[in-house]
Amino acid sequence: MALARASIPVGIVVRRSPGVTKWAKWAWKVVAVVPGAGPANWRELRREGDVVDYHAATLTLDLWSSDTEAYHVALASDPPGVCVVLREDDAPDARMPWRPAIVTASPYEGQDYLDSGDGLVERVTMPDGMAAWVADFVRRHHVEEPFVKRKRDKKRVDLVEDGKGDARVRQLSDVFRAPHGYRGGTA
Repeated sequence: MALARASIPVGIVVRRSPGVTKWAKWAWKVVAVVPGAGPANWRELRREGDVVDYHAATLTLDLWSSDTEAYHVALASDPPGVCVVLREDDAPDARMPWRPAIVTASPYEGQDYLDSGDGLVERVTMPDGMAAWVADFVRRHHVEEPFVKRKRDKKRVDLVEDGKGDARVRQLSDVFRAPHGYRGGTA
């Protein structure tokens, strides 16, 4: 079966608010995604005092038929969500400290980015229209794979005592024996 793919442009909305400690002047958070958004580069959307919402960028959300199980998990969560990864923008001419890098509907992929510590990873609620689009893709392409229990082999691995001590160091006797002349107790 051929691998199927569907894509949609997704606008990333990032909120900048005052930091709560003296060490962080600003707090950054992805607060929304906008399906079908046009291109943007940190365009200001809304301002309330020091809190500003930006349309930071528009990324492509790709769905793959090989990942439909993950999309099903994302749709089953309450509420359904997508994961957005922001990476630090170290370019000397960067206007903002973060750069939207990835958007994914797979919670497994989002968890991988979260585990790697590579940037700022945020889970954002999936808009209803996007959730319907993802659900339709899953309905059309999901193939249930039967569970196959692994069978153990009958080989006995407890009969050989390899691996005691360091294999690179020749041992003439039992590596777990007490040193010569040791009588136990405290020194």
